Amino acid sequence: MWRYPRKRLWQCSRWISNLLPVKVIEMSVGIYIHVPFCLRKCNYCDFISYPFDAGLAASYVYALEKEMKLYAGNMPGEQRDVRTVFLGGGTPSLLSGEQLALILDNCRRYFRVRDDAEITVECNPGTVTKDKFALMRGAGVNRISLGVQAYQPGLLALLGRTHSFMEVAEAVKACRSAGIENISCDLIYGIPGQTGADWKETLDRVLDLSPVHISAYCLKVEHGTPMYKDVASGRVTPCDEDTELEMYQYVIGFLADRGFKHYEISNFALPGMEARHNLIYWLNEEYLGLGPAAHSMLDRHRFSNEPCVASYIKKLGKNEPVIEEKKSLSIKEQISETIFLGLRLLDGLDTRAFIRRYGCSVADIFAPQLKKLTDLGLIKIAENRIRLTEKGLPLANEVFMEFI
Repeated sequence: MWRYPRKRLWQCSRWISNLLPVKVIEMSVGIYIHVPFCLRKCNYCDFISYPFDAGLAASYVYALEKEMKLYAGNMPGEQRDVRTVFLGGGTPSLLSGEQLALILDNCRRYFRVRDDAEITVECNPGTVTKDKFALMRGAGVNRISLGVQAYQPGLLALLGRTHSFMEVAEAVKACRSAGIENISCDLIYGIPGQTGADWKETLDRVLDLSPVHISAYCLKVEHGTPMYKDVASGRVTPCDEDTELEMYQYVIGFLADRGFKHYEISNFALPGMEARHNLIYWLNEEYLGLGPAAHSMLDRHRFSNEPCVASYIKKLGKNEPVIEEKKSLSIKEQISETIFLGLRLLDGLDTRAFIRRYGCSVADIFAPQLKKLTDLGLIKIAENRIRLTEKGLPLANEVFMEFI
């Protein structure tokens, strides 16, 4: 939950109290579908997932259709207009090709999925074949996000990954053979024991596969995960911050030299190949989450689903709603989120769009913060944009806190 400090609220109240109602910029939505099954949970992962069971997966697919039907009967027509669909997890590619196709067929049955919609499926190497990709392609999938993470077998084992890099190469080949060219690779740096040479080798090997999009995330050791326990016990030594920064700076330069645009803090794309679904999040636009533990943001409300897959299936079997938590976002919270999410983009926050949306400028509300960050060299204000500087990129979280 995002909260504003009391003093900050008092400073902003003169402007915020006079704001116009928030204007909806784009009436269509993105749909996120959480597939909560994995062969095994990775050592660093704190997402909601369960061991794969074929019977449970079949019941999940049936319950998912019932959830879609419930929403379709209650959502205004314009919100049923869908411009992106993203199947994430967990490991969506553990479902059969027929099940994935059925999920997407049901999306089209209950929502108006645009003909040019971006439809992404997260896949893990070793869980996909040319035939499965062909079924996905036939169902309209036009983008694959492949969980690669690292090249070296020892680092993959430390992360708890179940695939080899050879399986990554085979998955990319099978994907292209099925006619899907929009391939993104997820990578992790800052892994305990990972060296700069390891990171460079991973990037070289991945670029040999010619993906059009790269997501490069710094490992965050989350509380309660096996890796957290290993670090806390001293069995594993975490990567130091200086090494993490060097790896981050290296990937920025490495990919820029190969024609990739650094368009979001952790994301890089060849021209025109940005992740359209994720842009919905960063532009603070509306999306509907389906499946256990999925999150949504519609009509200035943020809400999340029942996380237990068995309870999710049981409730929908009784045609009961599965929303567990719901929060109405104040104008203050909406403004805060729009600013710091927009600043994640390398193009920055569009100040003209902000004025159209909220009826005031960022400077009307946060003038002292903008001056402070500009004086520190962490942001740049120019050409109707507020952007992080090169110095500000590694300190993004500190910048964001100024607007919360």
